[in-house]
Amino acid sequence: MKNKNFAGIEAQYGSFDNAKVLLQSIAYDGTSTWGKGADKGFEAFMDAAENMELYDIETDSEVYKKGIHTLDELNDFSSPEDMFAQTYQKAKELLKYNKFNTFFGGEHSISIGILKAYYEYFNDITVLQLDAHADLRANYGGTPYNHACAVYDASKHCNLLQVGIRSMDVSEKEDMNFNKVFFADAIKQNNSWMRDSIELMTNDVYITLDLDVLDPSIMPATGTPEPNGLTWSEITNYLKMVFANKNVVGFDMVELAPIEGFHAPQYLAAKLYYKMLSYKFS
Repeated sequence: MKNKNFAGIEAQYGSFDNAKVLLQSIAYDGTSTWGKGADKGFEAFMDAAENMELYDIETDSEVYKKGIHTLDELNDFSSPEDMFAQTYQKAKELLKYNKFNTFFGGEHSISIGILKAYYEYFNDITVLQLDAHADLRANYGGTPYNHACAVYDASKHCNLLQVGIRSMDVSEKEDMNFNKVFFADAIKQNNSWMRDSIELMTNDVYITLDLDVLDPSIMPATGTPEPNGLTWSEITNYLKMVFANKNVVGFDMVELAPIEGFHAPQYLAAKLYYKMLSYKFS
């Protein structure tokens, strides 16, 4: 898609030099196995953002004034391996600029290279995975760069916390650290899960947020919507606590697959993205 400023903000807030935040779109949907369309997610997200109020009531802030620069989209991939290589190199490049990097998918496989760049850059980083699915397969569909493998590599190299999980294959139990998994069913019955999970984090945290972590009643526009997901209040209260207590060093948002004629899901995604920036900088 054509490069434009997030939410239609003025040029002074959208320029690279003035921006504290970088927004990198990665339009890839090459390994999804059911609902397609995640490669169209960013365009829908950007359209919704243009119709969003930019004053955040909760934080009493206008975070766009910190500057949000939209980078040229990555969208030309010949294979899952090529996608991984390109996203890995791009994340390494962006880490040199001393800005707050954000990434928008695309399906969850786009996170594999990003996570590798981050755990190599930071000595002791936590990856916080907000997701309905465990995504711990070593290989799926003939490649380790499949959406079902999104956090397998990271699980072997850094502190991985998984929140909201409610769907997995039995084989993934072998690579799952159950002491650092907060299943959706358990979350609904445990008032202390937010603080319990934060206590397991190192100081530097990278968040990989699959929108299917949310309940399909508010986020149906994903490749594999799963019942019993988090509510808006649950995810925003949790994210607010994470940002307040830890140094969040970047995040990605993935798996928005727009539904034609239904704008609410992409509006939620835009609002959640902006809310996360508001928590980071307020």
